[in-house]
Amino acid sequence: MDFEYPARTRALIERLESFMAEHVYPVEAEYREHFRTTDDRWKTPALMHDLRDKAKLAGLWNLFVPRGHGDDDALSNLEYAPLAEIMGRVVWACEVFNCNAPDSGNMETLILYGSDEQKARWLEPLLAGEMHSAFAMTEPDVASSDATNIECSIERDGDEYVINGRKWFTTGAMRADCDILVVMGKTDPDNANRHRQQSMVLVPSDTPGVSIVRPRTTLGYDDAPYGEPETLFENVRVPVTNILLGEGRGFEIAQGRLGPGRVHHCMRLIGCAQRALELMCVRAESRSTFGRPLSKHQSVREDIAQSFCDIEQARLLTLKAAARMDLVGNKVARDYIAAIKIAVPAMACRVIDRAMQVHGAAGMTEDFFLAEAFNYARQCRIADGPDQVHMMALGKQVAGQHAAESS
Repeated sequence: MDFEYPARTRALIERLESFMAEHVYPVEAEYREHFRTTDDRWKTPALMHDLRDKAKLAGLWNLFVPRGHGDDDALSNLEYAPLAEIMGRVVWACEVFNCNAPDSGNMETLILYGSDEQKARWLEPLLAGEMHSAFAMTEPDVASSDATNIECSIERDGDEYVINGRKWFTTGAMRADCDILVVMGKTDPDNANRHRQQSMVLVPSDTPGVSIVRPRTTLGYDDAPYGEPETLFENVRVPVTNILLGEGRGFEIAQGRLGPGRVHHCMRLIGCAQRALELMCVRAESRSTFGRPLSKHQSVREDIAQSFCDIEQARLLTLKAAARMDLVGNKVARDYIAAIKIAVPAMACRVIDRAMQVHGAAGMTEDFFLAEAFNYARQCRIADGPDQVHMMALGKQVAGQHAAESS
């Protein structure tokens, strides 16, 4: 295995690290303070607009778009992975580079599955950073870890689809500038093949019948300015041309959409964990208890050592998953994608928790990024499929492989 990135990737790493040091880290406190004091939590702050303009000028824009999606000069999954890690060192930084979920996943969905008309109307403005989007899949009344359980109905009525259902954790839907929602529902609920019952349809956010029931929080965080609201669709009508790929293709789209997104989340979480480890080391050297620095206590040294090992293992596994995706495609690499989705969020939770412990009460406050990073890591143990689903799928796949080999 070659552990050296190609020259272009190394150059991008250097440019991105310089951009973060010059423009992002210095305004972290200002960004947090904005959301403590603003009267409009769902409006993108001027600070973010300024950072995004600078990222465009620096050529650090839409880095997530993978090779083979219309741009032969685009980055591979393996080349993008270390960049996602750098962005992940600040929970909100990926938006600076137009690489944030759910926009990145929705853009990739449109690149892969959108019609020319859909791309012109929604993809191009999203790529340009002129609008934002939301993704509506999870529902409050069913166990959405099994996506075939969803009950939102999408019924055809002439040249329109009529959508009725309730979603929640509709990432991005609270934004004042969220213009389009990607909604998953059932067009054929009686189909014997449960994976052909679902479809995905594009719903402009100002369509009559679309409403926000309430914003949601996770561990007290409301994820402003994106939001994770409960949303209601009551007799929402959209043209049949708004369907993605065709009826019955929703589950297929979801699988295609989530693969790269899982790598992105995992690399960002590795960035969170790496920064947490660095902060833990600084804190351990700067604080003393019982007559000596924390760093000289054996339990703290063990936490630092274990965290180093955990991060390195997770990083190597994720880079291998990215390399496999580039080599054989997302479907064939699904075992490694499942493995990182199991391993990395849990790792980040452990490492960040250790860093919080070393920081004492301060680690749980907004004075450090640790509490928000922990919330993000804990979310990711459920988002894009909970640990148990990925373990079930990976266990089945690995056991099946070995059973086939021995027969």
